[in-house]
Amino acid sequence: MATFKILNEVKRSEITSENFNREQDWDLCLHEGIYKYDNQTSEYGFRFIYRRPGGNIQAARGGARIPSLEVADQLIAEARRRGWGNADYD
Repeated sequence: MATFKILNEVKRSEITSENFNREQDWDLCLHEGIYKYDNQTSEYGFRFIYRRPGGNIQAARGGARIPSLEVADQLIAEARRRGWGNADYD
């Protein structure tokens, strides 16, 4: 099991021209952060995840549904534009 500490975040609602209602719509996010494991080790990395209406993280096992590779590309491009999307943690 792991926990995740968010260092940086870009939300789809921040970069889209679509109407977005924070109280009704799910918001796809790209995070940079630290995975902290039960054995006291940690790793830096990235993840896609959703925020529920109201802004809480949707904790789910398995991956977040990405509606298109274009959306993924847009989130990644914005992370790079903000200066944190070029990290390589391998």
